[in-house]
Amino acid sequence: MAEAAGFQGTERPRGRWLRRTVALLTGVPLLVGLLQVPQAPSAQAAPTGSHAVDVTIDSMTPSAPTKSDTVTVSGTLTNDSKTAITDAHVGMSRSSALGGRSAIDAAAKRTGYIPGVDGQEVKGHTEKVARLDAGASRSFTLSVPVKDLHLGEDGVYQLGVSLSGNTPAAPYEHVLGIDRTFLPWQESDAEKKTQLTYMWPLISSTHLTAETDPDAQQTPVFRNDDLAAEIAPGGRLQQMVALGKNLPVTFVIDPDLLATVDAMAKTYKVDGADGPTGKNQAVARQWLTDLEEAVKTHEVVALPFADPDLASLAHHGKSVPRALSHLGPATELAAKTVDTVLGVKPRTDFAWPVDGAIDSSIVDVATSAGAHNVISRSDSLRDPGVPYTPTAARPIGGGNTAVVADARLSRAFEGDMANAGDATHAVQEFLAQTQMIGRQSPGRQRSIVVAPQRMPSAGQAQAMASALRTLESERWTQPLDLSRAAKAKPDPSANRQVPSGANYPASLRRQELPTEAFRQIQDTQSALDEFQVILDQPERVVTPFGTAIMREMSTSWRGDSSGATGFRNSVRSYLSSLTKKVSLIQKSDATLSGRSATIPVTVQNNLVQGVEGMTLELSSSQPNRLDAGTSQRIKVDGGHSQSFKFDTTANANGRAWVTAQLYTSDGKPYGDPMTFQVNVTEITATVMLVIAGGVLLLVLAGVRIYLQRKRHAAESSDDGPDGDDGDGSEGGGDTDGDNGGTDGDTPEQPSDPTPDTGSESPDASGSGEKVDR
Repeated sequence: MAEAAGFQGTERPRGRWLRRTVALLTGVPLLVGLLQVPQAPSAQAAPTGSHAVDVTIDSMTPSAPTKSDTVTVSGTLTNDSKTAITDAHVGMSRSSALGGRSAIDAAAKRTGYIPGVDGQEVKGHTEKVARLDAGASRSFTLSVPVKDLHLGEDGVYQLGVSLSGNTPAAPYEHVLGIDRTFLPWQESDAEKKTQLTYMWPLISSTHLTAETDPDAQQTPVFRNDDLAAEIAPGGRLQQMVALGKNLPVTFVIDPDLLATVDAMAKTYKVDGADGPTGKNQAVARQWLTDLEEAVKTHEVVALPFADPDLASLAHHGKSVPRALSHLGPATELAAKTVDTVLGVKPRTDFAWPVDGAIDSSIVDVATSAGAHNVISRSDSLRDPGVPYTPTAARPIGGGNTAVVADARLSRAFEGDMANAGDATHAVQEFLAQTQMIGRQSPGRQRSIVVAPQRMPSAGQAQAMASALRTLESERWTQPLDLSRAAKAKPDPSANRQVPSGANYPASLRRQELPTEAFRQIQDTQSALDEFQVILDQPERVVTPFGTAIMREMSTSWRGDSSGATGFRNSVRSYLSSLTKKVSLIQKSDATLSGRSATIPVTVQNNLVQGVEGMTLELSSSQPNRLDAGTSQRIKVDGGHSQSFKFDTTANANGRAWVTAQLYTSDGKPYGDPMTFQVNVTEITATVMLVIAGGVLLLVLAGVRIYLQRKRHAAESSDDGPDGDDGDGSEGGGDTDGDNGGTDGDTPEQPSDPTPDTGSESPDASGSGEKVDR
C-alpha cells in the first residue's frame, strides 16, 4: 500500500522470511490433507482445529504500555466442540510490527491460528487449563511483563492469546483457539505529535410534538417519555455528559435536545393533551445542571435547530419553493437556545451532513445559512495516491472549508460496545490507528478530526472515553478544538475537489426524505402563515409549530420513514384542528319583510386566545334582488361567539342565497363559507297607504277623546256643592242645550289605540327566521 511506503525497505527481508516459514510449516498438513479421503461437509459439524475454542479478550491493561509495565489480558474460553479438552494452557504471542494502516485493517480481519504470522508463544507466562468440557466456559487472566515481549522498534504489534491442548481426535498439543488485539508501542514522545480533534455529539431523536395543552402556560406534549431513560443515571446521554466533562473533546449539540429537556424540566404531558402528566422533571433538571457545568471548559458547536438533513434538502428539497428558507431561522434559533439554556455562546458555522457524505449540492445547501465549515469524511472526500493521512482542513472554494474526518477512526466504535470483548478490541485498534498516523510521516505534523456516530450508546461512549483517556498521556497525539482544526494549515497534497452527486452513496440516498415530504412541510408552513395573522397572540402558535416544522426535516428520521410520515401528518392535522376552531355558525333560512332589514351572522372562536384583523363579508346570489350590505372587521375574544349585523336592502320579491365568508387581512378566504337562504317579501304602496290611513284615524280619535274629557272636567269645577248657583236660574244654564252638555252620551273608546310597531310576521308557513328592521 502507498501509505506504508516509509516501511517497505525494512520490512521486505522479514516478509520473505515469514512467507518461507509459513510455507514450510503449512506444507506437511496440506500434503496430508490431499492424501485423505474427502468427506461431505456437515452443517452440524463441530468446530475443529484453531476454531474449536472461542477465545475472547475482554480487557487489556495498560492499553498502551511503557517499558516498565506488565501487560495483563483477561478473557473467556468457551469450548464450542463436542469433546472435552485436556492438558491445555493459555499463552500469549506477538507478531512483528505492522507496516501501515492497511496492515492493521488486514490483521483485524484474521481468524484462526496462522503459524509464523502469529509469532512464538512467550515462554514462562502461561495459565494451565486442566480440562474444559464440551460447551463449558471459564475465564482466564494472563500477565506478561513488557520486557518479556521483546518489543523492538516503536510501532504497532498484534498480540495473540491462544489456548493449546489435546483432544481425543488429536491427542497432542496444538492451538485450539486464538483471539488477537493490538498493542501500540512507543517508548518516547513522537517528534511531531498528531493533533486530534474528537467531536462529542449530544443529539437525540424527536420527542416533542407541536401540541400544547390549551392553558395559559402552554404545557408541552411529548410523543413519548423515552428521553427520560437517556438522560437518567446510566442512560446514554447522561454518560455522554459525565464522560465528556473530563475529556479533551468538542461538544457538538443539537439545540432541539436542550429545548426538549428544558421543557421536560417543567410541567409536561405525554402522548396527547389528555395524556398523563410527565414525572421526570428532577432527572431533566439534573442533566441540564451537569451539562452546564461540563461545557464551561469545552468548546461548544451548535448544529442548526433539530439537526436538519442537509443531504435530503439538497437532493429533494431544493425543488420545493421556500424549503431551504428554514435553515437560516434554524441556525439563529440554535445560537439563542444554547445561550439561553447553557449560558454559553456556541459556534454555529459548522454543518454536519449525515456520515460526512458530501457532494456539490450538499455543500451549497450546507453553506447557504452561514456555515462555512462542512464536516465531511475521508471515505467521501478521498485522497488517492497520498502515502499518509493528510490534515483534515481543505479549502473547497467560496471561502468554505471541508473538515474531513478520518473514516477509520470515526467508525471505530460502531457496533455493540456493551460486549466487553468488542469494546476492548475497538479501543486497541483505535489507539493503533492513531499511533500509525504519526508514524506514516514522523516529521510532518497533521491535524486529524474524528466524527463518530451521531447518537452513541452508553457502551460506545464508555469505549470512546477509554481510548481518549489513554491518549491523554500525549505520547503521539495532542488534543485540539474543532474550530482550531478547521483553521489548520491545509496539506497541499490533500484532495480539495468536492465529489459529484453521482458519487453519493446509494445506501444513504435511499434513506433520504422524499420530495413529497418537503411539499407537505411547505403546505404546513403556508397554513401556519395564514393562521397566525388572525391571532392577537401569534407567538403561542408560531413557536411550537415553527419548531415542529424544523423537526420534520431532522436527520433522526433516517431509517424511520413511517415515523417521519406519521409525525408530519400529526403536525398538519393538529394545525387544521386549531384553524377550524374559528368558524361561522350556520344560520337557518330567513324571511325579509320590507325594503330593508338587519341580518345577524355569528362568528365562533373556540381558541384560548382572541382573533382580530379579519373581515366578514356577505354576498348575495342575486344582488339585483337583495343587497347584502358592506363587509365588517371582526374581533372575537377567546372562547366566545359574537354576532355581527349586516344592513341589507331588498329590491324585489323572491328568494336569494346569501354566502358569509371570513377573510384574512391580506384578502385570503379563511375557513369554510356559510350559506343560507333569504325570502324577500316586498310591501306594496297601496298597503302602505291603508296602514297610514288607519294610523291617522287612530290619532284623530285619540285627540277627540282628550278634548271631551278636558271640557267635562272644566264644567264639573264650576258647579256648586249642590249642583246650582242658589236661585236655580243662572248657575245651571240649559241642561239640555248645546253649550257644554253631554246629552247623556258617552264617547266611544277605541279598542286598542296603540299602533303595531313589532317585527313583521314570518311567512305563512310559520318557518324561517325573523330579522330586525
